[in-house]
Amino acid sequence: MSDWTHRHVLDLAAFSLDDYATVLELAQRFRVMPISGARKLPALQGRLVTTLFFEPSTRTRSSFELAAKRLSADVQSFSPSSSSLSKGESLLDTVRTYVAMGAELLVVRHRCTGVPAALARDLDASGDRVAVLNGGDGLHSHPSQGLLDLFTLARHFAPEAPTPEALRGRRIVIVGDILHSRVARSNLWALTGCGAEVVLCGPATLLPEAFAQFVAAPPPGQAQDPVARRGSIRVERDLAQALQGADAVMTLRLQKERMHQHLLTSLESYHRAYGLTHARLASCAANVPVLHPGPVNRGVELSGALLDDPHRCLVEEQVTNGIPIRMALLYLMAAS
Repeated sequence: MSDWTHRHVLDLAAFSLDDYATVLELAQRFRVMPISGARKLPALQGRLVTTLFFEPSTRTRSSFELAAKRLSADVQSFSPSSSSLSKGESLLDTVRTYVAMGAELLVVRHRCTGVPAALARDLDASGDRVAVLNGGDGLHSHPSQGLLDLFTLARHFAPEAPTPEALRGRRIVIVGDILHSRVARSNLWALTGCGAEVVLCGPATLLPEAFAQFVAAPPPGQAQDPVARRGSIRVERDLAQALQGADAVMTLRLQKERMHQHLLTSLESYHRAYGLTHARLASCAANVPVLHPGPVNRGVELSGALLDDPHRCLVEEQVTNGIPIRMALLYLMAAS
């Protein structure tokens, strides 16, 4: 764990193969460790973790707060509706208020791209030794979701040793609204970083061809790719073709607000073309797992029968795995 170098976790584009291995190893330790009631780990006892969620969230916020509590941290929650933001206070001044109260690790979620990174830069410039963890920003990144998806897949393929190597050469299909998904972007960095072959599938309005080159170069501000040899990305329009040879399938929430932007004709037509059902998965190998970051539009991205099938659908497993992954991140960042 001594090789961990990330004070902030803002984007998985900055993760090396060793970083993925470190997070998965630690998460597996937490995952198999029985922790309930008073049986908590004292790792972050006396440390203050503040969750600053400027947009609604159920799974991510609850998961981070539970993860912090299981590590014995003190947890402080921020609510925009009852904050001084409504009185004209700037976002940075609001954050500084929590830092002045002793917050050492901030989990920040915002609807605008780049807000967590901007806060991290401002805090670094002022000399504050505060870590910032991106809980999801705009269309940019959702690192902890990408890591928990990676962990879920690694545990499926190698239950006793869920390492990055479990993903090497695996064909992972991601279906749906890639264009507006920060989850998809984080998964592209994570999966290709571990050597997976990713097939993206969706209509042209929600999946531009340019996504085939998404990991071809490091993002702005990053000198080089920390992964020497990544997996591949391919764009496929036809779902039946995309599913051929799949080792796992992930579908994304269809954001109904896109209907008003004329990007889709109807939810029914989308489900007919890209909705996952048992019949559609018949072309895959037996028991190919299905993932979804949630929340799910039942009968749109997934049929109700598939969503309720515990032998194929790993949605609840993803939620469960979110806690040890976030425990691992909090632990590593607090120690850096």
